Amino acid sequence: MHFPRRISFLLVLLACFVCGHSSAQESLLIGPGDQLHIQVLDTPELEQKPRVTDSGDIPLTGLGTLHVAGLTPSGAAANIHDYFVNSHFMNHPSISVTVDQYATQSISVLGQVKMPGVYPISTSRSVLDAIAMGQGLTDAADRHITIQRRDKSIKPITYDLSNEGDTAMRNQVEVFPGDIVLVPKAAIAYVLGDVNRPGGVIMQNNHSQLTALQAVALAGGTLSSAVPSHAKLIHRSLDGTYQELNINISRMQKGKEPDVLLQPDDVIFIPFSYLRNIGANASGIVAAASSAAIYAVP
Repeated sequence: MHFPRRISFLLVLLACFVCGHSSAQESLLIGPGDQLHIQVLDTPELEQKPRVTDSGDIPLTGLGTLHVAGLTPSGAAANIHDYFVNSHFMNHPSISVTVDQYATQSISVLGQVKMPGVYPISTSRSVLDAIAMGQGLTDAADRHITIQRRDKSIKPITYDLSNEGDTAMRNQVEVFPGDIVLVPKAAIAYVLGDVNRPGGVIMQNNHSQLTALQAVALAGGTLSSAVPSHAKLIHRSLDGTYQELNINISRMQKGKEPDVLLQPDDVIFIPFSYLRNIGANASGIVAAASSAAIYAVP
């Protein structure tokens, strides 16, 4: 006599476990425009497929409306269960909610990717998948990627794309339909004067920062005619004015002075040797100095 009751009890426990497990695995949230599929066990006449209104509500047959936007399907099922019970409509309903169709089944991948655009997805994808849809990052991409959720009331999150593969895979986040993935342009510092490749240097490492020695190295290093001991750092202050600081690259390279952390738009100028400029390359000095002066004008 007690055996069927025991089986029923075990089935209830199993159902609770399955519901709890699926809830832990769910990640996509219900939003306006989504079409839901609501089923009530052993009561097929209560099956319905309402569409979520702009205000985030769904109509329930004979019971009015219920707010479900921002919930997972299992969360919506739990709320409908409580709504049925509190309304004395059913005492022990078993509710199932699935999303038949998401209103927004695409993500926008914008900014410094090779193919920015809108890409269709039907379920959550990793942020690395989203970047791959955009054909990867450009050379000017920053490593700090912003993800704006479809629900604008949720604060945007930042994913730091590490240059280390294991870290990038381990720390990645999920992107959902309707989200916007924005890859900003990396900051740039400038190395001018007597270096192999004068010009802009992208701050593209894990921390989007560069030091003076790193920037000079990325510019190909100094030439034999350079005077790195008399280098200058032109830095823009918060008030818009410019500061010109003397830095000794030679002593930094020898470990006798600490390296200097650069800020976006900083300019390092490596001067030419005095004798070489007098003898053969005075025009080069004027050109390099003029280039540096451009960045020193407010």
